[in-house]
Amino acid sequence: MYMHWVKAELGGLGKEKADEYQNNTPFPHIVIEGLFSEDILDAVLDEFPDLSSSRGKLEYRNEHEVKLASIGEDHFGPRTKLFLHFLNSKPVIDFLEGMTDIDGLVPDPHFFGGGLHELKHGGFLNIHADFNRHPKMRLDRRLNLLIYLNKGWTDENGGQLELWDREMKVCHRKVVPAYNTAVVFSTTDFSYHGNPAPVNCPNGGSRKSLALYYYTNGRPEEEINEELEDHTTLFKLKPGQTPRDVKGIRKLKDTVALFVPPIVFKVRKALFR
Repeated sequence: MYMHWVKAELGGLGKEKADEYQNNTPFPHIVIEGLFSEDILDAVLDEFPDLSSSRGKLEYRNEHEVKLASIGEDHFGPRTKLFLHFLNSKPVIDFLEGMTDIDGLVPDPHFFGGGLHELKHGGFLNIHADFNRHPKMRLDRRLNLLIYLNKGWTDENGGQLELWDREMKVCHRKVVPAYNTAVVFSTTDFSYHGNPAPVNCPNGGSRKSLALYYYTNGRPEEEINEELEDHTTLFKLKPGQTPRDVKGIRKLKDTVALFVPPIVFKVRKALFR
């Protein structure tokens, strides 16, 4: 059943895409359109909750980001859970390892920071490099897999994924987060990316995506900023950009404290130390 959810033989596809992935700039990445079956993506989309009214979600609202995210598997419907477990399975790991030449990838069964992401009208995420170590497994973050679920999405809707060079001088690629678009990219201390263009869907729509993160035990020295050890998200401003004035800024803890077990904040504290 699982293999009916992809439109290509994953092992062969990984080898076929390896040169493109490893040689793309500004850092290794690839954009693949139509990789997954619409049947499973439609089922996930049908189950996708309105995270703004859900209990126990993560809500970020500050000058760098306005977005919503799930915690663990609490917001996964039955088909969503099956699909995300498949994305953490051996066939997908083999595909990613073959394409990226990163051996020993470990999926995240905790979905820490990953899972369901949603940006409402006006939402954005400034350019950044991702947190570099899993707070529970103590493994190094190496890959992101993003899958977009937005039917009929165009440039006018904003929210494009931007990939920037390590000097923050040039945006090498912009990806419209359209339905059944998958993006895989290497995560290092210098792989600057984000979706800083505010989402434009004033009639109640939102920018929806799935986020999967993969780890290894250790990482190459060239991926490490020697001045940093464990770090959280490293935000950057684009040339000429100034921090946004976000009305009603609330701390994450204030937003979800009524609904989230204390252990969540302990894990988050470990990430931010």
